[in-house]
Amino acid sequence: MATFSLPKNSTITGKARHHASATNGKIRKFKVYRYDPDSGENPRYDTFEIDLDQCGPMVLDALIKMKGEQDPTLTFRRSCREGICGSCAMNMNGRNGLACTTAIEDLSGEIRITPLPHMEVIKDLVPDFTHFYAQYASIRPWLQTVSPTPSGKERLQSPEQREKLDGLYECILCACCSTSCPSYWWNSDKFLGPAILLQAYRWLADSRDEMTGERLDELEDPFRLYRCHTIMNCANVCPKGLSPARAIAEIKKMQAERLV
Repeated sequence: MATFSLPKNSTITGKARHHASATNGKIRKFKVYRYDPDSGENPRYDTFEIDLDQCGPMVLDALIKMKGEQDPTLTFRRSCREGICGSCAMNMNGRNGLACTTAIEDLSGEIRITPLPHMEVIKDLVPDFTHFYAQYASIRPWLQTVSPTPSGKERLQSPEQREKLDGLYECILCACCSTSCPSYWWNSDKFLGPAILLQAYRWLADSRDEMTGERLDELEDPFRLYRCHTIMNCANVCPKGLSPARAIAEIKKMQAERLV
């Protein structure tokens, strides 16, 4: 039987800290993952008490309040606060999502916040996206053509051709889907994962792209594509309501049709 253990500096043995609310109101407790590699200490969970009467409705509002009023060293990513940029992707009560679009009232009990699973942690709630972005670059996510474009002309699409991109172009690369996929946890060195494969299909489905064969050749690999076992965690957690599993199935279908 195989046995697995976490590296010593990954086990949560750091001394937890408690941050009480300065006001008395509708108090909600948050248990937040903390890790600073420069400190030499192991990760820990800090508890923050937040007065919801003095806080916005979303988890990101609570995090901003924690950083601004209780602990300025708390580190997390955020930008648009509108579910567009994907910066504030994290795990809340065991489910990946965007902190800016996750309502506090939709989470039960003490709210536990951790970084996206499987990725190395830079600090606190900030994961390292280096490998994820390298995988994205590997599919060449841009329009590739070989035929010349007439001077001053555009490469046009019919409404029906454009419609095929719906459910694909909306991906914000937050990595919620890939980091919720068990196949990606075990094979991320070779398996591209749901987010990148959805992006790959976005260009395969684009009628203007002329490198379909070359793109499919790149994906024809036991690991890059076929580690997907339709577990469907990706579709379950996508904050934009997309279905990477469907896109992956379409790629597999295109590969099969080439063999007929």
